[in-house]
Amino acid sequence: MARVLVVDDAAFMRMLLKKILTQGGHQVVGEAGNGKEAVQRYQELSPDVVTMDIVMPEMDGISAVQEIKKLDPNAKIIMITAVGQEGKVMEALKAGASGYIVKPFQAPKVLEEINRVLSS
Repeated sequence: MARVLVVDDAAFMRMLLKKILTQGGHQVVGEAGNGKEAVQRYQELSPDVVTMDIVMPEMDGISAVQEIKKLDPNAKIIMITAVGQEGKVMEALKAGASGYIVKPFQAPKVLEEINRVLSS
């Protein structure tokens, strides 16, 4: 079971991810609505893994990955991206993200990626 921080500016997306993760046996320890909040919550909660939206207000997902990686070089972060954002995904992976999931996603794909990242 992993302790997960879910980061997305859309509340329904956070809710959907929470449901998938909880049903998959993981514990959602916190949520954040933007990258700035994500960095603060990461420091407070020290989650095992973070699901991170790329496009968000205040601080985008890529900047948040860079900030979190400065705090914890071993942080495991999975980017959540819309179809057609491959360039941003590559940028995020260069910044230190561990993997990515493309929206619209299916529950098995989300859990598979979480488990892959946790075991790497």
